[in-house]
Amino acid sequence: MAEAVYTQIADDLRDQIAAGALRPGDDVPTEAELAERWHTSRGPIRNALAALRAEGLIETSRGRPARVVARKANQAVDVSVPFTRWARDLGVAPGAQTQELSLRRAGEMAPALDVRPDDTIVSVVRLRLLDGRPTMLERLNYTEAAGRKLFDVDLDEVSITEHLSSVGHPIVSLQHVIDAVAADEQDAALLRVARGTPILRLNRTSRDADGRIFEASEDRYLSEVVRFTVAASGISTDGHYMRAVGG
Repeated sequence: MAEAVYTQIADDLRDQIAAGALRPGDDVPTEAELAERWHTSRGPIRNALAALRAEGLIETSRGRPARVVARKANQAVDVSVPFTRWARDLGVAPGAQTQELSLRRAGEMAPALDVRPDDTIVSVVRLRLLDGRPTMLERLNYTEAAGRKLFDVDLDEVSITEHLSSVGHPIVSLQHVIDAVAADEQDAALLRVARGTPILRLNRTSRDADGRIFEASEDRYLSEVVRFTVAASGISTDGHYMRAVGG
């Protein structure tokens, strides 16, 4: 019986959030209010709130009511999907504000791009937006042959991945490495967060059909907006680890 009550409570709150009766930032009714409304003890209430918290619909903290949060946009990391296409698939408008497009010496980026330190590379810093909201800061680095193609287009208006593919530099294989870092001064200014705020970092290495690296980039996402997901092909022979599809 308790399980049925908690499920009903969770469904009701979920429906209110979906309908906009409870919007991001709104306080969820307190445990006492919900217990009175549903004529139940606080156990089922806490189970219902825990379920919504696990779904990413609410957040809880000691000493204050649960609060509705904006649903995070899922970003699959086992495949390569351009930000522009990903945003449109989500039903939101993608945006871009280019901060820098430059030719420079590879320097410390040389090992990542498999070039010499004195070789010329192309670097891009670009802020990405979802429905006008700052969401991700790109720090992109390309070999000269691929990167020079970017000077021919307005980077605020195109998908760089799709443009490079159309001019002979498609991504044939890639590797992603994910971790969390503290926002630096540039992150803080452009993503509109406090310096030191935890953000998600996605490092990407892209290779062409011959296996040569032509891109070594770093995307920094607001963790409150985006979460990463990985598809898996099954349980390994030792029964403990999953293998990401696409490697």
